[in-house]
Amino acid sequence: MSLNEQHIGKLGAMNSNQSSLLMQQILDGNNLHRALKQVQRNKGAPGVDYMTVDDLPEYLKHNWLQVRDQLLKGTYKPKPVRRVEIPKPNGAKRKLGIPTVMDRFIQQAIAQVLSPIWEEKFHPNSFGFRPHKSAHTAIRYVQYYARQGKTTVVDLDLQSFFDEVNHDRLMSKLKSNGTNGDVMKLINRYLKAPVLSEQGRIKTTKGVPQGGPLSPLLSNIVLNEMDWELQSRGLSFVRYADDCQILVGSQRAGERILANLTHFIEKKLKLKVNQEKSAVDHISNRSFLGFTLIRKDLRIKVSAKAQVNLKTKIRMITRRTRGHAFLSVVSELKKSLLGWKAYFDISEVLSPLKDLDKWIRRKLRCYLLKQWGRSGYRKLRQLGIDRRLAWNTEKSAHGPWRLSHSPALYKALPNRYFRGLGLPELAARK
Repeated sequence: MSLNEQHIGKLGAMNSNQSSLLMQQILDGNNLHRALKQVQRNKGAPGVDYMTVDDLPEYLKHNWLQVRDQLLKGTYKPKPVRRVEIPKPNGAKRKLGIPTVMDRFIQQAIAQVLSPIWEEKFHPNSFGFRPHKSAHTAIRYVQYYARQGKTTVVDLDLQSFFDEVNHDRLMSKLKSNGTNGDVMKLINRYLKAPVLSEQGRIKTTKGVPQGGPLSPLLSNIVLNEMDWELQSRGLSFVRYADDCQILVGSQRAGERILANLTHFIEKKLKLKVNQEKSAVDHISNRSFLGFTLIRKDLRIKVSAKAQVNLKTKIRMITRRTRGHAFLSVVSELKKSLLGWKAYFDISEVLSPLKDLDKWIRRKLRCYLLKQWGRSGYRKLRQLGIDRRLAWNTEKSAHGPWRLSHSPALYKALPNRYFRGLGLPELAARK
């Protein structure tokens, strides 16, 4: 059952004289309705109370008046955040905090009111989690600066940024820009909400947990000071969340800037610079948001790491031991490739994408060959392969991967066969 707009509008209409104007805007019916719709669109896993996104509307119908009263009185306490660890391709793990659905709803309502206030204060070269900005516009700016001759990049890596944010400095920034006490108190409680992990209950003294709707806004508020510091130094830079590249004209200038910025970030912002991952190098040797620029003419190319990550995912999908039907595998693969293609479609260098397309089709030929098993000869004949070629392929001593590259498989399963299944082609352009 969904929570209708009229109902939540009535719940938001009852204001308190003791609440600030900012809190009243957060609890406005229209704002709450937008927040609910956004949380529903985002979906996501349940928090520590196991409430799902689908359960939220019905829960709000029966409990919102009580929650709203607590918010107005300043007595509302967020529930602990459920921690999950997401494996990275390099073997490390990213810590993700999952607030309850109710807390995601309230955080979303706060973010919708604070974001427009802060938007006019943010630097134009900050591209993450902002309206009308994206990773695509960020990499286009990197390309623009590089083509101006600034082909040396200071690739700045902030160590465990979301875990290291200093709460006192963040709250000071919020206060200095007009955030009222009752809203600050609520945000502070979200920052200090304990974490529940497999190791038990963990007290939170610093950091902004990844996973909540407020986190992107708060991270931009923290790093906005760095953006304007870079501006004051006359530097060309591009930042997307905690990924930042500063483009300069020489190696010597880049090394000097990295040393000076490290001091500023660690002493002033109370954050840490990862010296092992930060570097000064030619722009073509570094990747940014999954892209890199080729040395010759600085065109945009999918990074080697992004290609490896895609191959790893495809290997998981096409594992024979999963026991899935071929068309089911193609359907799952199609969803992954469409999302990947939508993000990387701005790549201007198509040769790696053509190689990926060939490799993906070969993986699928290999999958089918394994699935055919002893009926391989009959299947090849049904697909129009002559007796001799089908027999030689079936009786070959080579394994399925080697045979997936054979003339028989290419003739039986040509490129048009996969197009007919709706398999996206990464190198195709409109």
